[in-house]
Amino acid sequence: MFVGRDRDVADLRDLLGSLRVVTLCGPGGIGKTRLAVRVARSLRADHPGGTWFVDLSDAPADGPPGTVGRRVAAALEIAEEDHRAPAGVIADTIGTRGVLLVLDNCEHLVDDCAALAGVLLNRCPGLRILATSREPLRMAAETVWRVPPLEPAEAERLFVERARAVRPDFTVTGAVAAVSRALDGVPLALELAAARVRVLSAEQIADRLTDRFRLLSAGDRTAPPRQRTLRAAIDWSYELLGDAERVLLRRLSVFAGWTLTRVEQVCRDDPPALTGLDGHDPLDLLTALSDKSLAVVADEVAGETRFRLPDSIRQYAAERLVAAGEDAEVRTRHRDAVLEDAERHAEIALAEIPATWDERVALFQRYDAEMENVRAVLSWSLDRHEYEEGLRLCTALRTFWIVRGRLGEWIEMTDRFLVGALDAPAFVHGPGLAGRAQLAIGARDYRTAAEFAGRALEPCRKAGDDFMTAVALNTLAEADIVAGRFAEATVRLDEADAVSRGERQEWNRAYGRIVRGRLRIRQGRLRDARDLLEQGLAGMREIGQLWGAAHALIGLGRVATLRGDLAAAGSCYGAALPALVAVGARPERARALAGLGRVALARGDTGAARAALGESLELSRSAGIRPDVARSLIAFAELSAREGDERGAVLLAGAGAALQEAAAPDPRPGGGARVEGLLEPIRRRLGEPVVAQLWGQGRVTTPEDAIARALAGPGDGPGGGSGGVVPDAPGDAPAGAATPASTLTAREREIARLVARGLSNRGIAGELVISPATVARHVTNILGKLGFTSRAQVAAWAVDHISEETRS
Repeated sequence: MFVGRDRDVADLRDLLGSLRVVTLCGPGGIGKTRLAVRVARSLRADHPGGTWFVDLSDAPADGPPGTVGRRVAAALEIAEEDHRAPAGVIADTIGTRGVLLVLDNCEHLVDDCAALAGVLLNRCPGLRILATSREPLRMAAETVWRVPPLEPAEAERLFVERARAVRPDFTVTGAVAAVSRALDGVPLALELAAARVRVLSAEQIADRLTDRFRLLSAGDRTAPPRQRTLRAAIDWSYELLGDAERVLLRRLSVFAGWTLTRVEQVCRDDPPALTGLDGHDPLDLLTALSDKSLAVVADEVAGETRFRLPDSIRQYAAERLVAAGEDAEVRTRHRDAVLEDAERHAEIALAEIPATWDERVALFQRYDAEMENVRAVLSWSLDRHEYEEGLRLCTALRTFWIVRGRLGEWIEMTDRFLVGALDAPAFVHGPGLAGRAQLAIGARDYRTAAEFAGRALEPCRKAGDDFMTAVALNTLAEADIVAGRFAEATVRLDEADAVSRGERQEWNRAYGRIVRGRLRIRQGRLRDARDLLEQGLAGMREIGQLWGAAHALIGLGRVATLRGDLAAAGSCYGAALPALVAVGARPERARALAGLGRVALARGDTGAARAALGESLELSRSAGIRPDVARSLIAFAELSAREGDERGAVLLAGAGAALQEAAAPDPRPGGGARVEGLLEPIRRRLGEPVVAQLWGQGRVTTPEDAIARALAGPGDGPGGGSGGVVPDAPGDAPAGAATPASTLTAREREIARLVARGLSNRGIAGELVISPATVARHVTNILGKLGFTSRAQVAAWAVDHISEETRS
C-alpha cells in the first residue's frame, strides 16, 4: 500500500503536464521508485500511447553500448533490428503518440540514459520521461525534483501500517514518533524498522537505533537485494562513488552540519596524517555528493550555505571512517577548528576585535546552527580527557550561551571540564573560572558567581589577563550588590576600572559603568545611576554591542520607573527590545518585557500589562531561569489583584515566593517588600486566616500549574475569581493555618511600625515588653524578608504599607 505523498504526486502531475523530462533524485530508500510508479499510474489517461516502466537496476554499468536502449525496447515489446541502433527503432515505434516512459534506477547508467533520452525527445514530440536516479542525468530540458523525506505524520502512519501488517494488535505509543524522527522519514528504513515489531516493542526499536544497520537488516525477501537492508541500500550508493568522493563522504561524518569553509579546514589532505583526496577541490567533491543525494543542502545561515548528511548515511560514513583509521585525526581536527573559530568569535562578541552589530548578530545565528557540532567536539574532548581544550571552548562560548539563556546544560558541561582541568595553566584555568562565574550570574545564582569569580582572580592576574580579571571583578561586584555589600562592590568596581584602562577593554569599561549604575539604584542615588547608565549605554553603542546597550536601557527604565516617569521608562524598555530580539536574548528580553508590563500596570492598562508580562513569563520559562519565573509570577500576582482576582493574586504570590526561595539563595532586592505591599490590603479585606490559607495553597502549587494559572487570565485558573475552592470567611480556615512564611508575621509588622516611629531596639523592647536581643532578631528577619539593608528603608516602607488598623 502506498502511504502519504499526496502533495508530491499532485506536484509531479503538474510538472509532467508542461515539462518533458523530470528526474526524481534522492538517496537509497527514500521512495523514488514507488513515487514514480504512483505518478505514472495516475497519468495513464493522459498518455494514450501507454505508460511504460523500465527497471535498470540490474543492468550492468560496464555493459556493451546500447544496453539502456535494449532494455527500453524490451519493456516496450519492440523487436530490435540488425545493424540499427535501438534508439532509432524505439523512436520510430513511438512516433507522435502520447507516451510516458519511466526509467527507474539510472544512477549507474546516467550517460547512456541521457543519450537515449536526448534522441527520443528530439524525435517523439508526445513523449514524456520520468526518471529515478541518485544523481541527475544532466541533460538539456531535464528538471530535477528532489524527493523529500516523509512528513512526520506520514512517516508515523507508514510505520504503524507496516507494523500492523506483521502484528495486527500493534499499539501506537510515543516511541513511534521517536523512531520516525530518528530514521529521517526514510520509507525503506521505516519499513525495515516496522518489520521488527514481530519481536520488539516500538520503545525497544527506538533504543536500538544507535546500531541501526544491525537492527534494520531483515527486509522483504521479494525486494531487490539492494533494498532488503538499509546497509545494502547505502552500500549501492557508496560503491558508485569515485575514490575521492568516498574519502570525503566518510570524513563528513564528523559534522552535524557544515559549511564549505569548515570542510576545507577539516577534511583536506595533510600528509602523512590524511591522504585520499589527491588534489581534488572539496567544492567539486561536495557538489558531486550533493548531486548523488548523499549530502543534503540544509539552509543558509549568516550568508553561508550549510549541508548535512541524513542520519543513516552519516552513521554509515562514520563506520567507514573508523575502518579507514582516520577517525581520531579527523575528529581532532574538527574540534580544533571549532575551538579556533570560537575563541576568535568570543573576542568579536565582546569587542576585543572590532565589528559591527550586524556581524555580531550573524555570529549568534551561526552558533544556533553549530550547537550540535559544539556538543560533538565537547563530547570528543571529554572522552579523550582533553580537558584544557574543552574548557577553552566553554569559556569562549559563554557569551552565546548566556545571551540565549542556555544555561543549565552549559553550566554542567563547564563544571565537568573545570574538574578535569584543575592543573591547567593559569591562562586557561583563570578565564574558565571567570566564565563560569558569568554563567552563574546569568542563572541569577549570585553566591556561586561570587565563589567562582573570587577563585578566578589569582590565576587571571598570574596569566596577565587583564580582560578576564576585569570580568571577574565586575562579576564579584554584581554579586556584592545583590547581597547588599555596597562598600565591597565599590572596591571591586574601582579595581575593575583600573585594570580595564588599556586597549580592547571597551566592553569591560562600559559594562563596569552599567554595574555601578545598578549599585547607585540600590543606594537610592537615582541621578548618579542615570548618569552612569547613560555612560555605559554610550560606550556600548560606540563599540557596536547593542546587547550590552540593552542592559543599560533596562537599567535606565528602572531608574525612570522609580522617579515616576512612566513615559521615559516605557521608552527605555521598548528601545532595548529590537537588539534583544535580533540575537534571541531570552533572559534580557524577558526583563525588558516585564518592565513594560509594570509600566502598563502602573498606568492602569491591564490588557497591555497582561500581554507584556505573559510574553515575559513564557520567555523566562523557556530559558529555565527559575528566579526569573518566580519574579514573573509575583508580577502576575500584582496584575491579578488589579484585575479584581485577589484570591488568585495571593495564590500566585505564594507560588512565586516558594519558587524564589527554592531557586535563589540570595533574595531579590525589594522582592519581599513588593509581596508585602500586595498582601497587606488583601489581608484587610479577606482576613488573615483566608490569606494564610491561600498563601499556603500557593506555596504547594507546582511552578507549571502556577504558570498556567497566570497565563490563563483572571478567574480562569484553579481556585480563581470569586468561586474558588478556598475559604470565604475567617471561620472557614482550617485549624493551624499559618501566617505566610516568607512575609512579615504580625509581630514583625508591629516592630516595623515602631521602627517607623524612630524607636531604637531598646525602645521597641520597652514598648513591647520583650528583650532587646529579641527585637534585634526580628529586625534582622524583617530586613531579610523585605530585601532591605537599613532601618531607614524599613521605616519608609512601613509608613506606606502597614495599615492604620495595625498601627492603632
